[in-house]
Amino acid sequence: MSIILILFGSSGEVSWRRRCCSDISRTGLDCSVSRVACIGYNRIEICPKILANLSGALALLQLSFSSVLEDRFDFKSRRKKRGIYSVKILWTIRFSAIFSAVAIVLLLSPSFQSSPPAHAIRSSHLESYLRLPPPTELSPLQSAGSRFAFRSASTFTNAGECGNGVAGKTSACDPSLAHVAITLDVEYLRGSIAAVHSILQHTSCPENVFFHFLVSETSLGTLVRSTFPKLKFKVYYFDPEIVRGLISSSVRQALEQPLNYARNYIADLLEPCVRRVIYLDSDLVVVDDIFKLWSISLSSRTIGAPEYCHANFTKYFTDRFWSDKQLSRTFAGRRPCYFNTGVMVIDLARWRRVGYTRRIEQWMEIQKGDRIYELGSLPPFLLVFAGHVAPIELRWNQHGLGGDNVRGSCRDLHPGPVSLLHWSGSGKPWLRLDSRWPCPLDSIWAPYDLHEHSH
Repeated sequence: MSIILILFGSSGEVSWRRRCCSDISRTGLDCSVSRVACIGYNRIEICPKILANLSGALALLQLSFSSVLEDRFDFKSRRKKRGIYSVKILWTIRFSAIFSAVAIVLLLSPSFQSSPPAHAIRSSHLESYLRLPPPTELSPLQSAGSRFAFRSASTFTNAGECGNGVAGKTSACDPSLAHVAITLDVEYLRGSIAAVHSILQHTSCPENVFFHFLVSETSLGTLVRSTFPKLKFKVYYFDPEIVRGLISSSVRQALEQPLNYARNYIADLLEPCVRRVIYLDSDLVVVDDIFKLWSISLSSRTIGAPEYCHANFTKYFTDRFWSDKQLSRTFAGRRPCYFNTGVMVIDLARWRRVGYTRRIEQWMEIQKGDRIYELGSLPPFLLVFAGHVAPIELRWNQHGLGGDNVRGSCRDLHPGPVSLLHWSGSGKPWLRLDSRWPCPLDSIWAPYDLHEHSH
């Protein structure tokens, strides 16, 4: 949690900045003023150390309000002349502190409550104040060139049992290859690079992995080639206009980006000879051999994924959905469980044969009119596949690590072994590491980061 101290007017700026840390030290906490932002006539001082608990925050706030009033009134001199007046001022200070404490409790109370999935991932208003906007707006291409510069990764070669790999240019149709699909965009490029790096580091046959990158900005492929000179990959352009008219508003703006829906069209984008693929989100790292996931049997199912049957499945859809008998009958005869679409093994041949892309689009069309869910691209997959998913061990998607340290919501790993760590949620490890407010598990992601100016 962070404290934002607001002082109206511009007078007393220097003394106020000095008093910030001295006040905090009087509460037994540690803080330093590192950033000042002017908004209109308000002066906002941000003390970016994490306070130990709510009581510490309230103590700081009380001291801060006292300091403000002391700056405006000379209590000592007036106390000598007007004893009654000083008592009134004292009660004014106490009342202000109590009122402020109640306001802070109301502001922070959502962080201490248990919320359904749709509400749990909403971005806080406090977070929007803490993140100052960039000074200028850049195009995606300009932004990629100025914000991202990656070190070249080491060359990864096959172990003896894998063979020497195919020299020169390799076709995606080579039957000896495992196929991995990942989206590339400017905002998540750093995460995608780390995900690829982790796969190459932990597989015994890195030369036998073929990557399929789904992009809306084709120049990003050049950055991948400069980072992984020997990587086998192909870039596929996904036209955002394909889904722009189908996307409805979501609980978080990031979930409304067209590239999030590229996975719906993966069977159409990849070559027909690619009959199976592992789809991975950009905010994860693999710490096991990817061929173990590649070789999992799907039986007669189209997709395989770790399932979480303890989750309250009804919360992923609105009351409007469940109150409509025709809509809610969708799951009749099925035992649907929640699964995260950030890690899936997909039988592309079966997908194409049945026509699942069109089925997903039909649910998106219904959503535009009836508002039957709130969580972006996930619910259509649940509507089509939940209850018909080949189960995969939970170790392959330790998800939900994208908690936010600003709000004290860092997550721990689920019990059991770990093969893949997934920072799903609003908080991303590269942003938290750069801000010097990392969650404990972000240190596991850091070694795979190839960003030149990282850590």
